[in-house]
Amino acid sequence: MFGQRQGIIVWLYNIKTAKNLRKYGNIHYISKRLKYVVLYCNQEEIEIIMDKLKNFPFVKKVEPSYRPFLKTDFENTRPDKAKEYDYKIGF
Repeated sequence: MFGQRQGIIVWLYNIKTAKNLRKYGNIHYISKRLKYVVLYCNQEEIEIIMDKLKNFPFVKKVEPSYRPFLKTDFENTRPDKAKEYDYKIGF
């Protein structure tokens, strides 16, 4: 159904116009105070959608999310010795 998804952060001048972005992807979050929308769409279409969104007069700035490109495998994550002792006792 869905391919790889990627988020787009769309900064707006007025939050009332956020409903107009529904046809370009799934709206995940709307911040009323900071006036931005997090929009998810297919990763193959992200450049086309970003170009379309930049041309709207109510859009201040458009940024892609870099989360799909970040490494999430962390190395050298060993538990603390004090916490490990507490877990064995049953606290």
